[in-house]
Amino acid sequence: MDMGLRNKTALVTGSTKGIGKAIAIELAKEGVNVLVNGRNDEEVERIVKELKSEFPATSPQNAAGDLVDRQQREAIFEKYPHVDILVNNMGIYEIMSYEDVDDEVWETYFRTNVLAANGLSKFYLPKMLKSNFGRIIFIASEEAIMPSGQMPQYCMTKSMLLSLSKSLSKLTVGTEVTSNTIMPGPTLSENVYQIIDRLFPADMSFSDKEHQFMAANLPQSELQRFIRPSEIGRLVAFLSSPYATAFKGSPIRMDGGMVPTIF
Repeated sequence: MDMGLRNKTALVTGSTKGIGKAIAIELAKEGVNVLVNGRNDEEVERIVKELKSEFPATSPQNAAGDLVDRQQREAIFEKYPHVDILVNNMGIYEIMSYEDVDDEVWETYFRTNVLAANGLSKFYLPKMLKSNFGRIIFIASEEAIMPSGQMPQYCMTKSMLLSLSKSLSKLTVGTEVTSNTIMPGPTLSENVYQIIDRLFPADMSFSDKEHQFMAANLPQSELQRFIRPSEIGRLVAFLSSPYATAFKGSPIRMDGGMVPTIF
């Protein structure tokens, strides 16, 4: 299905690996010119070249910078003053006990996972409203509504994104601009793959390793496998399209059945 996104421009934060890179790829498949972001300029340039090689009809660009730093954010604004799609994917996470989360950690997570995304949204939203088209998409987590207790500092920030997205959506009434949040469940990032791969004998297939891990550790998952980053990327592509304007301020669960539904 053609998503009607050809020649649109998208800034995907944290897009040199994992979910962010998968989102960049899926958008480029639809003809989107992706602004690749990460803190390492060489890594960003490598992904730009990959996208250009695989999708030669698009014009990916280097948007390297530490988005937590206001000056570096403003440099990106100056270089790329307008985008059609903003995907706030960048974030940090770490398993920590509540007792170990001091004020400095809380502030670091707030600045990184919330304020950076808010700064980008605050800059680009008025321009989207002026042109009467735009998409702001936040990548949260099932932990936003079902905290495991293992990452309280992370869960707090992901819950905040739900609220921020809905607040922004209130500013888009009657327009073709949308603000939505995707809440993926456990996802097979590069790090997760390596962890699962090392937990089991080398002669086991990864599929068997994944199945055993899910059955033992995440039995509440109805999917019983990790979500692939490309699956999240495809959902982002749809939400970015003109066909998804009816999604307004929506918290969209993509958790593989992890979160119980209460009717």
